[in-house]
Amino acid sequence: MKIEYKDIILRDMTEADIEDDIRWYTLETDWANWDAPWEPLPDISDTDSYRKKELLKLAEPKDKIRWGFEIETAEGIHIGAVNSYMINENFEWTPVRDIKPGDKAFRAVGISICESSFCGKGLGTKALAAFINYYFENGVEEIYCQTWSGNIRMIKCAEKLGFEECRRKSGLREVRGEKFDGLTFRLDKEKFYNYFNG
Repeated sequence: MKIEYKDIILRDMTEADIEDDIRWYTLETDWANWDAPWEPLPDISDTDSYRKKELLKLAEPKDKIRWGFEIETAEGIHIGAVNSYMINENFEWTPVRDIKPGDKAFRAVGISICESSFCGKGLGTKALAAFINYYFENGVEEIYCQTWSGNIRMIKCAEKLGFEECRRKSGLREVRGEKFDGLTFRLDKEKFYNYFNG
């Protein structure tokens, strides 16, 4: 699957992307200082077994509604990924298998621009916009995103797309020895379409 929007492309993962992931998890790791820096990067010191595991994943049938896409520039440079997950009515991550009929659960979206030379150019905002529009086109009604108060770039991206803060948990995250608030944003559809169609 491929989605084109302005000067970015969202697409399914390919075998060539595995080498980028290895580099992003071992060498070019600055993105991880912002994405969720309290979570350790996967240990892929055994790159051969990592490649085999990822190739097996690629061979699996894809979900009809995707959980994420890789991000490419119009020139075909792979720069990162968008992803999604489910949160419950308390805005906490919830595994899909634990969601029962009648439970309130919402989709939250996230983004990682892993190629540092492409950060700060607005490509992440466009990629997230294309991803959100994909979900709206597939019947998702409410969309959220979550970050921490020190991730100013993500906060600006969220606000530009029409997200509005709906919950703040004081001191939830500790990053490099400093406490930060955990933030949850809910998307205002009208504001989103003003950006998306602009």
